[in-house]
Amino acid sequence: MNGAESLVRTLVQGGVDVCFANPGTSEMHFVAALDRVEGMRCVLGLFEGVVTGAADGYFRMKGTPACTLLHLGPGLANGLANLHNARKANSGIVNIVGQHAVYHIGYNAPLTSDIEGLARPMSAWVRTSPDSKSVARDGAAAIAAAKGSPPQIATLILPADTAWNEADGIAAVPETSQRAGYSPQAVDTAAKILRGGGGETLLLLTGGALTEPGLALAAGIAGKTGCKVMGQTYNPRMARGRGRFSIERIPYVIEQALPVLKDFRTIILVEANDPVAFFAYPDKPSLLKPEDCEVHRMTASGEDSVAALEALAGAVGARPQDAKPQKPMEIAWPAGPLNHASIAQAIAMAIPENAIIVDESITTGRGFFPPTASAAPHDWLQNMGGSIGFSTPVATGAAIACPDRKVICMVGDGSAMYTLQSLWTQAREGLDVTTIVFSNRIYRILHGEFEGVGAGEPGRRAMDMLSLDRPALDWVALARGMGVPGRAVTTADDFNEALARAIAEKGPRQIEVQM
Repeated sequence: MNGAESLVRTLVQGGVDVCFANPGTSEMHFVAALDRVEGMRCVLGLFEGVVTGAADGYFRMKGTPACTLLHLGPGLANGLANLHNARKANSGIVNIVGQHAVYHIGYNAPLTSDIEGLARPMSAWVRTSPDSKSVARDGAAAIAAAKGSPPQIATLILPADTAWNEADGIAAVPETSQRAGYSPQAVDTAAKILRGGGGETLLLLTGGALTEPGLALAAGIAGKTGCKVMGQTYNPRMARGRGRFSIERIPYVIEQALPVLKDFRTIILVEANDPVAFFAYPDKPSLLKPEDCEVHRMTASGEDSVAALEALAGAVGARPQDAKPQKPMEIAWPAGPLNHASIAQAIAMAIPENAIIVDESITTGRGFFPPTASAAPHDWLQNMGGSIGFSTPVATGAAIACPDRKVICMVGDGSAMYTLQSLWTQAREGLDVTTIVFSNRIYRILHGEFEGVGAGEPGRRAMDMLSLDRPALDWVALARGMGVPGRAVTTADDFNEALARAIAEKGPRQIEVQM
């Protein structure tokens, strides 16, 4: 058994049984080991950003890490943007990155680079195996790190000769600490805050608190104490739809967020971070909370927020029946022209039971939350790190993690171009993903940011850097080239019909919404 085979067998035995891969020469012995070892599903991505984003989506839905296979420093570098997003979402991933043979590194061949230096900013755990007999043990340690509390991104660098030389065998994964509990003292403090002034208190949630049980507990606490419950602007995963407690999120735009938060005297953080602006803008605050607003952290990432909310409910005497009834927004299939409101209504009507929504609709989708709260129960995934090109890879990984659930990916045309290759992987794997591309032929978000930073009115050269015309992108042709059936729609009636058909059929589909 060589080092590569010992690593593959260790991964499978350690519960890492999906590998999103884009290999090269230095990884060929690992690829050969995948032929010899049963139990590992291998999924090829034609760009490393697809590979790393898919691993993020897989973890968000499965709760266990997949591994990636990347080619040397440049391959890892191509995947860093979506590793950044995964790190912000606290996703566990095991990266396997090839390296030159140990004796070859000193010759400074063209692909030689500082792989550890590239890996460290996006990885909590980094190690280069020094020899073949260390590979399995290092792989087991990487799995333990990825499964930790909180989960982490672990990057194991595999020199080619450590992969082809003889190894000792499989390594057992070290026992990882059980999921952290929570601080009873932090819960007691939160209860005192709520008993002293619930109406001026915001319970700000993310992470595990946004599961259906967490939201139900928050609803009872809000009903009992009068506090407000909100989610962060962006969240890794949120349970939504009919029968679930519907909450608002802090608006992205500073001018909208400030009035929403202005009356709160205390914010209780449940895995969430302080409300902060996405960017700095001239003459606008970075912190969105009032200056005299105090912040209390009840749970941090990796802690058991559902158990903490249950304890908090008990401390304030909240029961399920204390939750205030919510009147759902009425939804119906729209008619007439396509605009933000009609698109939102159509999507709300089309979402099937237990669907997974991956949202990178950015400007078009900012108004989607109210109507989709009345849709069938579903999970909603968002971009935590802000690096675009997130959604189509995450949708790919989510579909592999949950093959029995329909995945709906919503993305702007500019963002979709970053990781278009995801469609090819979806076609090859027969994944049940419907991708909706909002084609306004402009980086609409950047047009708004140009104005937001006070840069004035964009001139011709500036507009050339914000627009996506000359030539216009043909999304139906692009999808067809990747093996995915697509169609373009220009009216609400066409969109309704296209959505209904895509949801009813299995396999990848794309709809271009021309706006």
